[in-house]
Amino acid sequence: MRVTRPKLALTCAVAALTLAGCGSGGHGEHAVPPTATGSLEKLAAEAKCDPDMQTDADTIRQALCGKGDEKYVLATFSTDRGQAEWLNTAKDYGGYYLVGRKWVAVGEERTVEALRATLGGDLEEGSEHMNPGGSHNKGGHHG
Repeated sequence: MRVTRPKLALTCAVAALTLAGCGSGGHGEHAVPPTATGSLEKLAAEAKCDPDMQTDADTIRQALCGKGDEKYVLATFSTDRGQAEWLNTAKDYGGYYLVGRKWVAVGEERTVEALRATLGGDLEEGSEHMNPGGSHNKGGHHG
């Protein structure tokens, strides 16, 4: 299955809209472990997620994860370049991103912050104009 850039952009837009307002309570800093690595299934297991596979292609594997109100998209990539291209496109749609080596989790800010305590990684934010009211959303990088 070949995944094109427009299809990835559409997937990101749908994920951002689906995940809006689905965060959990609790806001604060957690100890950040070393960044996790591995397959989508391995990352999902570490995050205690039963992944609902959405895309299973050679270049990207993407699943919905969540428990209760905590929902996020977990994606793994076959190459660093593929991940970088996906992130560049996805960030145009706003959102909050937890980024590891060849993987990304996308969700509500509180959700990805909490997930960082398990998977490590760097917190990044999408385009400010797509996250209205996000006082901390400057299109930057936390890490």
